[in-house]
Amino acid sequence: MGQASAQISTVADQAVTDGPGARSALPVLSVKNLSKSFGGSKALRNVSFDVMPGEVHGLLGKNGSGKSTLVKILAGFHAPDDGGELTFNGEKVSLPVRADDCRRLGMAFVHQNLGLVPSLTVLENLRVAQLTDVRRPFINWAAEDEAARRALTRFGLDIDPHERVDRLSPVQRALLAIVRAFEDIEAVRAVTGKPGLVLLDEPTPFLPASGVAQLFALVRSITSAGCSVIFISHDIDEVMEITDNITVLRDGTKAGELTRADATHGKIVEMIVGKSIAKVDRIKLDVATLPAYARFTSLAGKMLQPIDFQVGKGEILGLTGLIGSGYEEVPYLAFGARPAQSGRMEIDGRPAFEQNTLTPRAAIDMGFALLPGDRQGASGVDSLSIVDNMFLPDVGRFFRGGRMRNGEMVREARALGAVFEVRPNQPDLKLSALSGGNAQKVLIARWMNRSPTLLLLDEPTQGVDVGTRQQIFAALRKAASEGMSIICASSEAEQLAEICDRVLVFAKGRICDEISGERLTKDEISEACYASAGVSSRHEASTAS
Repeated sequence: MGQASAQISTVADQAVTDGPGARSALPVLSVKNLSKSFGGSKALRNVSFDVMPGEVHGLLGKNGSGKSTLVKILAGFHAPDDGGELTFNGEKVSLPVRADDCRRLGMAFVHQNLGLVPSLTVLENLRVAQLTDVRRPFINWAAEDEAARRALTRFGLDIDPHERVDRLSPVQRALLAIVRAFEDIEAVRAVTGKPGLVLLDEPTPFLPASGVAQLFALVRSITSAGCSVIFISHDIDEVMEITDNITVLRDGTKAGELTRADATHGKIVEMIVGKSIAKVDRIKLDVATLPAYARFTSLAGKMLQPIDFQVGKGEILGLTGLIGSGYEEVPYLAFGARPAQSGRMEIDGRPAFEQNTLTPRAAIDMGFALLPGDRQGASGVDSLSIVDNMFLPDVGRFFRGGRMRNGEMVREARALGAVFEVRPNQPDLKLSALSGGNAQKVLIARWMNRSPTLLLLDEPTQGVDVGTRQQIFAALRKAASEGMSIICASSEAEQLAEICDRVLVFAKGRICDEISGERLTKDEISEACYASAGVSSRHEASTAS
């Protein structure tokens, strides 16, 4: 990892020996015996760990393991049970944590939704704490502009302070949120002389590989300055790359700790799940022998140039490429969720019709289902119950004899929850009460229960733990073996290699490669994605021949 990695090692070594953050002295954050109960359920049991100065500390666990509860206790959203202790740079923190304590101590949070205001500028988001300080009689905009530019330049971000946040790329927004958090804790450090801590809660799911590299460079620059970072992620490879020490939670308790030197992919997975997980090698189909279920001709959209492709009956077809290459648009165009600029679709041998006439309602009636990548914004409704989310597309079938059969809905939802291992399996709970992985199970159950003939997926396992991923993969394999056609758009090469029969690689809005058979591996898919920007289209060449 080069010079940045060397900086991390130097800072860590100083912390151990004679620096102000020496391990023989004080952790930045010390958590002792934190517990949290909800009714009769124990979400967190006696969890303890320390975070040292200049350290990136990984916090891992399955969806529902207690990570979110712990974060909410640290942020002051939840009051812990009696008996727990929290100290920050040696100062005992009163529990529950008060919001002003976080800022006073130098503890900042970057949640997955980033907490930015899209309609405001970069400057206004970056300097919001200073701009809203009621003790200031007026705002010196020239000084604020200079401070914003200085902060952005410090971390190598080429962003106009006066650009609206909703016009930034996802990578720029994520980096801006982290810079803001670091600036906040640095302001405290300037007064106290003590290191601060930034907690990053799933910051990478919507970032391309280049964006993750930028984010990690920023994290390293933060820790090289002596501050600490708690990094929460389901991506084990990322955790092994960026963290110094790892704490794993399982079923609300601390399952164990690992140093980066001792950590292996297998050890981490076993600690998260409680057992080793053997990947099941799926017998790849000979796609050439499959009858076509759906044929798309000249399908085009905002990012997508006219393309031709098909998916066979019982085939799992993967779509991938670099972010912005156009693959991510295909499921929405095929479902009628976004307007197609052109295209014709032939289903199960029936005569083709114009793609731009398709609506989501018509697609559902044809037996299509779409699971969007934006779980909160476009797929589930957090404010509705689990049962309502499960039956949104076909709630009408429970309305008979002039009344809604609510009891029948709840019974069917509970049965579906058991099949898809939704935890807790309580249909009356709001979707927002579930962890990300369990919410995803609810939404997959919604569509799988309808037995669609064509299932369209966009990043189906984003933010989902390793155990839940295997459950989702197993459900998809079973559905395909029973004849369902599945199109899965994903940026995760390992996922595509594990579940797909064939993968189409996109570049500049076109299909540039088709991977199947012996080539269908994580490395081949990744290589094809990064090579795609500068190569001619193998797919088009083979089609022409």
